[in-house]
Order: sequence, then C-alpha cells, then structure tokens
Amino acid sequence: MTEWITSPGLVDYETACTEMEARAEAIARGEATESIWLLEHPPMYTAGTSAKPADLTDPDRFPVYPTKRGGQYTYHGPGQRVVYVMLNVGQRGRDVRAFVQQLESWVIATLDQFNVTGEIREGRVGVWVVRDDKPLTATGQKPEDKIAAIGIRLRKWVSFHGISINVEPDLDHFTGIVPCGITDHGVTSLVDLGLPVTLGDVDVALQKTFPRVFD
Repeated sequence: MTEWITSPGLVDYETACTEMEARAEAIARGEATESIWLLEHPPMYTAGTSAKPADLTDPDRFPVYPTKRGGQYTYHGPGQRVVYVMLNVGQRGRDVRAFVQQLESWVIATLDQFNVTGEIREGRVGVWVVRDDKPLTATGQKPEDKIAAIGIRLRKWVSFHGISINVEPDLDHFTGIVPCGITDHGVTSLVDLGLPVTLGDVDVALQKTFPRVFD
C-alpha cells in the first residue's frame, strides 16, 4: 500500500530532503510503506549531479541547492507540483531505466486528464508539449516547451526525489538558469497553455493515474 502525503504551504527544501531520505531508509529496512509526497517549495534552483556551473546564469536570484538527484539545474517554486516518489524499485523489477519510463508515463497520463499531449524526446529529459499556438522555429519546426521535469536518486533500491509538473509557476523564474542544460526550447505550464487547472486538480489526476502505471 502506498501512502499519499500532501503538505500545505511551502516546504523548505533541506527539510524535505531530510524527511525524504529518512523515509526511503525506513522503506529499505522494511519499517515503512512506500510513499508519494505532494508539495510546493519556495522559489529556488537545485543542481543535479550533472549540473554545469555556466548554466546558472543568475546565481543571486534565488537560493541554490546542490542535490543528489540525477540531472542538471531546475527551478522549484510556488505553483509547481513537486512529487517526491519513495518507491521500492527493488521489489518493482530492479530496472532503473524502466522505472524512469514509468515516471514519464505517469506524467503523460496525468497531463492527458486535461487533454494535454505530453511527449518524450530522445536526449531531452522530462516531458514536452508541442506548441501549435506558436510560430514555427527558424528551422521550420513546431516549437516545443517543457512542462515537467524528472530527476531521481536510488539508495538500497528505494527511490527518492522525483518529478515536478508546472501548473501555474512564474515562468520568468526559469530564466535564471538553463533548465536541464537545454537552450533551444522553452518552458510552459498548464495555465500557460490556457487551462484553468489548480494544484488540487493535478493531485486528483496523479492519484487516478498512478495505479494504471505502477500497479
């Protein structure tokens, strides 16, 4: 049985990491159930294990936290649903690549609840949407914007960190970094796409689609 936890207000990042790692350790010891933690953070940037210093273009804008998850720089802040996944990958096949693909499929299924088509792109981490409402790029392609980020860490075959879905964050806050090291694509959110969606709506969709992907 997976426990779902939703935190009101903004959760300090270091506090979240401490609690998340403690829960993952307890799961590995068989002393706690798996958990999905839904929360928001104050505005900040986090640096994954592959982050490049040059991609932090405005280091004084918000606090910057080094983190143990994979990936590069990303932004967290109000209006973004952060989903920390503390799941026992050891009991779910011990296949890290397949687990990441499940996370991607979960995000795509969640977005589909709002009639948004999320897509995966080779060489670009996260979930993307094609912007039919924007002009073609200089190369004649339809522009694509990132709507969700994925970055996990495993310890003793238990995952922590997870995914973030842009519901209604201030998209200007992403300009202080090169998100995930990608310079030629933008960032969007559900509200930016013209949908009157709330964090609560996304939470319902996440819980509805989770069993389809993971169970």
